[in-house]
Amino acid sequence: MARYTGPVCRLCRREREKLFLKGSKCETHCPLEKRNYPPGEHGRDRSRQGSEYLTQLREKQKARRIYGVLEKQFRNMFEEASRQDGITGENLLRLLEMRLDNVCYRAGWGVSRSQSRQFVRHGFVTVNGRKADIPSMRLRKGDVVTLTPHAKDLAVVEESINRGIRVPDWLTAGEDQRTVEITNTPLREQITTDVREQLIVELYSK
Repeated sequence: MARYTGPVCRLCRREREKLFLKGSKCETHCPLEKRNYPPGEHGRDRSRQGSEYLTQLREKQKARRIYGVLEKQFRNMFEEASRQDGITGENLLRLLEMRLDNVCYRAGWGVSRSQSRQFVRHGFVTVNGRKADIPSMRLRKGDVVTLTPHAKDLAVVEESINRGIRVPDWLTAGEDQRTVEITNTPLREQITTDVREQLIVELYSK
């Protein structure tokens, strides 16, 4: 499957804000603090003022990069969100949050979504007792996600859990914090991702 393999710090610089794509490293060693302008030869010359379309486009690109979703995947999810009842933008964020790799990240097992995605791809996660290795797998209310016995003892998992990240209210963590159950569909106020979803809806509605 196609995926971005370049330096992720360039993505943060392009959006001119921290997307926390590298976890804790973004707190201590962030190139954005020294070069707060887009990458490339003409990065310094790009005006901060842009058209309405550019503002909407950048918000969509930011959301894609935060959740690690390809353009076609993102568009398909938007179309699915638009067919659902309720507010399209909020539906889109819920679909993104209910991905398996994101749930692993929200559970605190990885310092970033990319690391959590790697756990899934390597077969370190089970859903309702069955092995699941597809990061984009859509979870539902009542699903139970658990780390495999081998993954529970990994140093990177222990280190990530010890950071003390608070599990969102729509998830319930087990006593050992190696298991989470999806107890509710996330509400908009429970989604902490800094995304202005209305701009994305306006972009795709053109």
